[in-house]
Parts: sequence; structure tokens; C-alpha cells
Amino acid sequence: MSKRLEGRVAVVTGGAGGIGLASVRRLAAEGAHVVVADIDPDTGKAAAEEVDGLFVRADVTSEPDVEALFQAAVTTYGSLDIAFNNAGISPPDDDSILTTGLDAWQRVQDVNLKSVYLCCKYAIPHMRRQGKGSIINTASFVAVMGAATSQISYTASKGGVLAMSRELGVQFAREGIRVNALCPGPVNTPLLQELFAKDPERAARRLVHIPMGRFAEPEEIAAAVAFLACDDSSFMTASSFLVDGGISGAYVTPL
Repeated sequence: MSKRLEGRVAVVTGGAGGIGLASVRRLAAEGAHVVVADIDPDTGKAAAEEVDGLFVRADVTSEPDVEALFQAAVTTYGSLDIAFNNAGISPPDDDSILTTGLDAWQRVQDVNLKSVYLCCKYAIPHMRRQGKGSIINTASFVAVMGAATSQISYTASKGGVLAMSRELGVQFAREGIRVNALCPGPVNTPLLQELFAKDPERAARRLVHIPMGRFAEPEEIAAAVAFLACDDSSFMTASSFLVDGGISGAYVTPL
């Protein structure tokens, strides 16, 4: 493993599982000091201990928690170089616009979009003082496509993440701060596995649209995170970085 991130400090929200945990491992393997933020203290502490990092319990929808999270990273390690704002949910009661209630809508917006707003709000001032930094916000391929089997609030939230990332990337480009939106396709994580268990037919409808014929593994998304975090992507900002197995480029998929 290369050491492209030697000595840099990375904060990963939702770092206890799925894409977040794979990214914690990858960033640490490339030399970063990693701060694992999660709402679950048991799995969060385990993830941080695995990479000799720091665990901070944080509710990413809470402004005081998010402010304290980034301050803890700077206090402990002296800088903030990478913010991977990854925490998100996709609950079963977020469905068609015809059936999704306001409570379900708002809960998803809070975790998926408001949290990214808060994380950017409190990460950027630290990066401005340094004159550099890379922010990676988890959007989704659904931010650039429509789905007939909708998760309406999830889709809307990820569209918001994409638009906000683009604007922040433009706004802070000349201050050395890069902001990119990572847009994964379906990933083999507990969220997707839960969908398969509850509704195999709906999940199978997703698989058929992927030209590669499979879901991504979390480690493949983590590799994209590491690329966006390091200087190999130094001329990339305000970008929508699709890692979707070809879904967004397909008219029909191979037989």
C-alpha cells in the first residue's frame, strides 16, 4: 500500500461500518491519522482501535456534536486535512412519494443532507487556516438518475449533497480546499443486504441494471475515497465522481 496520506488527518463520519469502515481502513493504510465518528460507541471504538485512531461519538445531525468532532481532530492531531462526510441512512419507510410520510422524509434529510451541511460548515474553517484540505461528500448515482422504484427522500437528499458539494468546491477553490461528491452505485453493505432480506424482488431489479453484473464492494469505494483525499486528485474539485459499475452510462445492459 502506498503512503499517499502520510501524516495527514482524516475524519470519517459513519466510520463504524460499510463504506465508512472500509475507508477508515484504507486511509489509515495509506498513512493517515483517522478520526472515526459514529453514533454507535461499540463499533465505533472497535474501528478506531483497529487503526490506532481516535473515536468520537457524534450524532451528525447535532450542530454541537459536529463542531466538537472536528475540533477534537485538530486538538488531538494538530490539523484537519480530509473530511469524508459519509454518514447516511436509507430506511424502508422512505419509499414512493405517494406513501412516504413527512416524518420519514425529514429523518432522511437530517441524516443525509443536514449532516453534510454541518460537517462542511465546521470542517472548512480549520482547512482555511491551513490553506488546504480535501472534503469528500457521499452522494449517490441516484443524484444523477431517476428511479422507478423510488426512495424519494434519499434521492432528494443525495441530489442536495451533489449540488452543495459543487458550490462549495467552486467557492473555496482558490483557498486550496477541494470539495467533491462521491457518487457510488449500489454497494454490498449491511444497508443493501437488509434490502435483499426484506424485498429480494426489488433488490434484484437493481442488479439487472448494472453493466458489470454485480454490486460494488466497500473496499472499491474506499479506494475512490483515498484517491479524492490525496494529491493524485489535486486538480479535481466541484466534481461528481461516479463509481457505479457503468449504471449511469448505460442505455441497456449486456446480456
